[in-house]
Amino acid sequence: MIKVENIEVFNFEGAFRGLRNPMNSWEKSDSFFGCSNDSNHSENNTNCNKCLYDIECNDYYKNYIIGPNDINLAQRMICGGTDESKFMRQIFVTMDITAPFYWLKEFDTYKVGTVANSCSTMHKIASKEFTLDDFSHEHLDGYSLDILDDIIIRLNDNRKHFIETQDKSYWWQMIQLLPSSYNQRRTVTLNYQVLRAMYFARKAHKLDEWREFCLTVETLPYAKELICYKKEKK
Repeated sequence: MIKVENIEVFNFEGAFRGLRNPMNSWEKSDSFFGCSNDSNHSENNTNCNKCLYDIECNDYYKNYIIGPNDINLAQRMICGGTDESKFMRQIFVTMDITAPFYWLKEFDTYKVGTVANSCSTMHKIASKEFTLDDFSHEHLDGYSLDILDDIIIRLNDNRKHFIETQDKSYWWQMIQLLPSSYNQRRTVTLNYQVLRAMYFARKAHKLDEWREFCLTVETLPYAKELICYKKEKK
């Protein structure tokens, strides 16, 4: 299982302003802040009247509307490779991911451009009783579930003894017996270029968690035009 929540995406404006820097072509930019659902946008993409005069509007500064000129340039840079598309590194994403250890260790291969702050197994392993829902087990058959139940019982026995005695030997039993299906929560920060690399490398992966993660990536703002974009062959 995997759960992705509390997603935030930011700095489109800075990234697309920088995209125009190499050719000093800022005047060709047609992106703007505004209310994406407001019907008062004009043909030349000026801000809607509501946002132009009411900075208290909840949508203003949240919605960055990328114009077709900027999308076209961005996609040409994306087709030029990771160096040409480095503006994508300046579109930042934060999210909370809850997933099993066996998925997180694959996620950890993407070290460049990512930061993660995890719940601490070392410090908090004994903070609560272990339950079946603490583990990813959706593919286990009855026999394997019985084994996992036995492990959970043993983990809880050692937890109880550790709390009562503070004997570190019981702590070691929990740490080294803990299965890789144990779910951990992480808050991660990464960018659109890293997500693009993940998406094309993992969208057809054998692990359900990778495929589900890639489906979440597809829902990010302008993911279709940037992260998932692939030039059609003529």
